[in-house]
Amino acid sequence: MRIGLYPGTFDPITLGHVDIIQRAMALVDRLVIGVAINRDKGPLFSLEERVAMVEAECKAITAKTGGEIVVHPFENLLIDCARDVGASVIVRGLRAVADFEYEFQMVGMNRALDSSIETVFMMADARRQAIASKLVKEIARLGGDVSKFVTPAVEAQLVAKLRR
Repeated sequence: MRIGLYPGTFDPITLGHVDIIQRAMALVDRLVIGVAINRDKGPLFSLEERVAMVEAECKAITAKTGGEIVVHPFENLLIDCARDVGASVIVRGLRAVADFEYEFQMVGMNRALDSSIETVFMMADARRQAIASKLVKEIARLGGDVSKFVTPAVEAQLVAKLRR
């Protein structure tokens, strides 16, 4: 069984993330969505909220593809998380050249730690390349319309969270 790991903070999950998840499902039998516990980023949503959002968004994908998606919170090294879940491939989404520079460094470090785990880069769909969770939160915080960037369920949670 080919297992892939798609890691991220998912604060919140966007249509860009959903696009990568849907396309990654064609590459693996099981896709583990690694929801990173990254205290340095100071996420808007708690870990539990982010996991619940990712699980909810993935239900429709698994219903459509018949594949298996598992949501897995992690706080250790990415390569250790990949080993923990039995992943042979790490899936990473790329939006722009700036993403590539960071990801290039990460691949080098991960390969030095465990050369048996490959990294696969997927370019975001052209309609989704500008979407970044950080920008979505900023638009929502300033009262802008984020419906082009997240699903209605995520938009509702985002608006509710920012009203508190």
